[in-house]
Amino acid sequence: MNALILTLSVALVLLLGTAIYFALSATKAKAQASAGTDARIHAEAEAKVIREQAIRAAEAETKGAKDRAQREADSLLKEAQLKAKEQALAARQEAEKLLLERQGTLDKQEQRIQSKEENLDKKTQALDEKNKGLDQKSKELEAATEKRRAELEVLQAQQSEAKALVEAQAKKLEEVAGLTREDAKKELIESLEYSARMDSAKLIRRIEEEAQEEGMKKARWTIGAAIQRVASDVVCETAVSSVQLPSDDLKGRIIGREGRNIRAIEKATGCDLIVDDTPETIVVSSFDPIRREVARQAILKLLADGRIHPARIEEVVEKTKVDMDQHLKEVGEAAAIELGFPDVHPKLHKLLGRLKYRTSYGQNVLDHTKEVAHIAEYMAGEMGCDAKLARRAGLFHDIGKAIDREVEGTHIEIGMEILRKFGEKEDVIHAMSCHHGDFEPRTVEAMLITAADALSAARPGARREMMETYVKRLEQLEGIANSYKGVQKSFAMQAGREIRIMVDAGQVNDDQAFWIAKDVSKRIEAEMQYPGQIRVTVMRETRATEFAR
Repeated sequence: MNALILTLSVALVLLLGTAIYFALSATKAKAQASAGTDARIHAEAEAKVIREQAIRAAEAETKGAKDRAQREADSLLKEAQLKAKEQALAARQEAEKLLLERQGTLDKQEQRIQSKEENLDKKTQALDEKNKGLDQKSKELEAATEKRRAELEVLQAQQSEAKALVEAQAKKLEEVAGLTREDAKKELIESLEYSARMDSAKLIRRIEEEAQEEGMKKARWTIGAAIQRVASDVVCETAVSSVQLPSDDLKGRIIGREGRNIRAIEKATGCDLIVDDTPETIVVSSFDPIRREVARQAILKLLADGRIHPARIEEVVEKTKVDMDQHLKEVGEAAAIELGFPDVHPKLHKLLGRLKYRTSYGQNVLDHTKEVAHIAEYMAGEMGCDAKLARRAGLFHDIGKAIDREVEGTHIEIGMEILRKFGEKEDVIHAMSCHHGDFEPRTVEAMLITAADALSAARPGARREMMETYVKRLEQLEGIANSYKGVQKSFAMQAGREIRIMVDAGQVNDDQAFWIAKDVSKRIEAEMQYPGQIRVTVMRETRATEFAR
């Protein structure tokens, strides 16, 4: 700081000296210009005075600057000393704080160590007490073992003695009863087996009755809810269609000269035309409903056109076949969209449409298909299953019937092949393949398709059967029931949907009647083919008769 002040003072002096020098030069110049000696002397005197004033001013300024520098240096020194004291105080306080924290930590650690030592002492004391107790128990156990050993020896001796007595008693019983031990054991086992069988039959009957009662309630509700939402028409299976004529005069035109027109129609359509005395009616006969419908529509078009000759007949029949194919596609597409499946393969639409002209025991197969799809969907919804899968499998479950008269194999096998060909999922194929019991169902939806098919087909009035098939089924039902011992007579009732069996109360008890019902139902399931279900009822009646004379 002092060096800085001296440097400033020297610089100030140099500046003043320079100023004085320039002032003297100016004065000399003036003096020379005046060219007078007196003037020069006067100028020198003035310069001297100015020089002295400048020196005094410089000295005064230098002294003032030195004083100011000294005061600033003292002030900075005091500030530095004050900061040093504050820092030293803060450092001391921080050190004291750290020391207090460490002291507190040490105190806590010391307390924890002391607490652990106390716990360790307590545990050591408890362990010593346990050891003393174990030693005591070990001594007591050794004493008890010795006592039990002695008791066991006495018991073994008593057991040997008792065994000898039992053997002697058994020999005496064999001599008295006249039976060997094996025979007596066999009779006892048979008695116990019969008793256990009867008890199990009673228990099983009670459990099954409770389960059936609860299951019937749920099943009735589910089936009722599904059936009440479905309404379908019933048609009669027939092999003929009738065509109404405006007048009987047109019959001659249909027949043609020497019968050439009717022969052309029969050849082109594959159907038989029956022209008899029925007024204003021609009958078309064929077991193929699609051919029959083509022939009927072709005849109507010919009658409307008026031109009836072999060439025109062939042309109209071919055009009608094309229109029928388009109609079948539209019907199938409408059925698929109605059930909520716009993604069905286009080639399946025609097959679905063919089901409209296919009947099974008088029931329209397309209507039956829709009905099965709706019933399966409703039941799946009630049971929490995949309703969409059930509906789709119901739609396709009889798809094989569209061409089963043209291709070898059952309609199930044909349907499975068709669905695989057109990319249907395996879940749908499996569900539709199980509805006649040909495959074992692996999913709930497959079982629902079977139930829905039976409900749609077996409800009263849905289908009709041939008399021969009906009679054979009734005879087979009664034959199975009459083959059991103790059965007096049996009756097939309600169109073969129930079999009532009368048993002899003297030969069959209540539990055996229960087993007969179970066995008959199992045999019916294994040996017979029937729609829906057959109820088996075994009735046992005890009659006491006496004569008063």
